[in-house]
Amino acid sequence: MRRLIIAGAAGMALVVALGACRGDAGGEQEEIDGLSFDVGVTTDPCPNAVDEENGCIYLGTLSDLSVGPFAPLAVPLTAAQEAFWQRVNEEGGITADGVDQAFEVDVTSYQRDTQYNPTEHSRHYEEIKPNILALAQTLGSATTNAIISDMDASDIIAAPAAWSSLYAFEELILESGANYCVESMNAVDYAVEAHGVDHVMAVHYEDDYGEDAAAGAMIAAEANGLEFTSVATPTGSDNQEEAIGRILAGEPDLVIVTTGPSELAAIVGGAAAQGFLTARYIGTSPTWNPALLETAAGEALAGLYEQTGPWVDGWDGDTPGHQAMREALGDVTDINDGYTSGWIWSYPIKAALEAAMAEGDLTRAGVRAAATSLTSVDYEGMLPAEAGNYAAGPEGQLRANTINQVDPESSTGVSVGVEMTTGPTAESFELTQPCYELLD
Repeated sequence: MRRLIIAGAAGMALVVALGACRGDAGGEQEEIDGLSFDVGVTTDPCPNAVDEENGCIYLGTLSDLSVGPFAPLAVPLTAAQEAFWQRVNEEGGITADGVDQAFEVDVTSYQRDTQYNPTEHSRHYEEIKPNILALAQTLGSATTNAIISDMDASDIIAAPAAWSSLYAFEELILESGANYCVESMNAVDYAVEAHGVDHVMAVHYEDDYGEDAAAGAMIAAEANGLEFTSVATPTGSDNQEEAIGRILAGEPDLVIVTTGPSELAAIVGGAAAQGFLTARYIGTSPTWNPALLETAAGEALAGLYEQTGPWVDGWDGDTPGHQAMREALGDVTDINDGYTSGWIWSYPIKAALEAAMAEGDLTRAGVRAAATSLTSVDYEGMLPAEAGNYAAGPEGQLRANTINQVDPESSTGVSVGVEMTTGPTAESFELTQPCYELLD
């Protein structure tokens, strides 16, 4: 029995099982060469197949591709994932010894713009769920939380475009890199040594993303005996007056910023314009965009800002993975580390698919089982292999990150100032629940 993928005019797809019907959460199981598979897998070629003899694995993408606050990062992130899987397909696809059938991977047929909106995220997830094996991307902490219960019930694994500490407790989320909580712990520990700070303020979105980082800053501030203040702020560069006012009134030595890039520019530039130039600002990974250096806040950012980074290096890195990424993407304008993140996040999904093939079970349940058994992932040097130790659970989480300095000569506007390191707070912290649940 073969499954036909029929693309409609609106870019949607229907999966038709000849001779059998199937429900949304599961498929009519098939077998070829001793390999079982069900939803989102077909022996028919992908729509733009490299080799028409290969079957196709369909992965969904739920991202912020237009009006949401992370679109400047999400668009290149998604492009990098397309390039990653095209490289996989050109190298023969997903294969296993003893299985003649190879499978290419399609990440474009079920790509949807959810605008960093949990309602839209959930709606589009339900729309594509009947036709995908897994998610190549689910962007955002709060948005992913809106679908994670159903993902669990449906055995749908995913690569997150986020670094929430929640994912340490969700076996179907294949996170890569230190989470926001750990990033902020390491940022505070670094700032204590590098800048001698006494008062830490966290300015953050009032959601799981912002609160996860703020909680990490709080934990590290307490561990170092520092004063700590938490300031929640809404989205939008025009909505930062209160946050700026709190910074001016509190005069913190260090501000941990967990927002989008436009809010970062408004906050740092706004405080500097009113004469407050003594604080250091450290942003979590999604807060930065190199285009900010061309804004009115550029001078203030160049002098006051640093950034935590989850990867060994950004776009300009010299690992085999970085080289492969740049070659696959070709001539890119407006470079930012959305490309780097999208590429790196794809390695664990590839590893899970290959492991499932090797076990002869490419069903959703089989892929989930393979993913949770991974003890390492080959990131081609972009992260240490142990960053992919999903079998270890929360204690296997990577707790190291870089500290990046503003560098106008770098392709991404920042370069590594402190290589991958784990501070004393993160080293000793026992992760027993998502950090954002600990925020006072």
